[in-house]
Amino acid sequence: MTSFQGEIAALSAACLWAIASVVYGRLGERIPPVQLNFMKGIVAIALLLLTIVLSGELFPKISPIPLCLILLSGVVGIGLGDTVFFASINSLGPRRALLMGTLAPPITAIAAMIFLQEKLNSSAWWGILLTILGVAWVVTERTPEDGGTGGQGGHGGQGGQGGEDMGNTDERLSASPRLWWGIGFGVLAAIANATGALFSRAAFNNANISPLWAALLRLSAGVLILLLWSLGSQSKNRTMRYSDWRSTRLILAIIFAAFCGTYLGIWLQQIALKFTVAGIASTLLQTSPVFVIPIGIWLGEKVSWRAIAGVIIAIAGIRLLF
Repeated sequence: MTSFQGEIAALSAACLWAIASVVYGRLGERIPPVQLNFMKGIVAIALLLLTIVLSGELFPKISPIPLCLILLSGVVGIGLGDTVFFASINSLGPRRALLMGTLAPPITAIAAMIFLQEKLNSSAWWGILLTILGVAWVVTERTPEDGGTGGQGGHGGQGGQGGEDMGNTDERLSASPRLWWGIGFGVLAAIANATGALFSRAAFNNANISPLWAALLRLSAGVLILLLWSLGSQSKNRTMRYSDWRSTRLILAIIFAAFCGTYLGIWLQQIALKFTVAGIASTLLQTSPVFVIPIGIWLGEKVSWRAIAGVIIAIAGIRLLF
């Protein structure tokens, strides 16, 4: 009897990413995507190193090919993928940015079938379809925050697309380039997410790598690319203000989001990719919008019957995947 260790890890990671996405939506108003991605990566690397020291899992032997695959996973999935995802949040808001993320599971499943020969039965394909439909049903619902407030789902004041039905024609036209940039960033994030997951899964297929070390190596590669990216474009992009660095509340928010979404989230993601096939892991990892609903209730938001129906559909899909 299977323990569903990978599936449970994926759902746990999705829950943590839902919590972190609420915080990242706020942080994105003050911190550029590349810097935010770099900072949360540094915090998570420090936590992973501490965990490795305490657990005694020192210096694993990893052959060159799996090592390169893990590093490539970090470069593509974290260095590129997380950065363009944050950019998508800034353009579309968290709600629609999460919707774009539902493109990743079918891309991952099809790519894994082609390149890794991982075949899914009909039940799993129906599970993927139902889960994506449920998540999309939740994410695409218009909320009061999508009205004339200029925000998206209560997060990321830079979203700006929510009021398009309330504004005049000129405002809609001026918002159009921002909308298309956000969609482009979202599609690129989904492709990078799927590619990164594929590289990680291929590495686990070729070597017995600890998920803890896989998370550390993946993050390190992503952060190194972000460092080079930041140095190369520092003069062109906006940076954090000096007053932001002195804000204890802001720094604590970054640490909290990095702990939940990056340290624990990526560790659990690697466990999921090690113990279950890529298509199923990717689908369950994209269920964050479902977990956002109880967070919204806790924050005092009203939850509609449509949102509840979307959760039920997603849970039905998850049940098929198990």
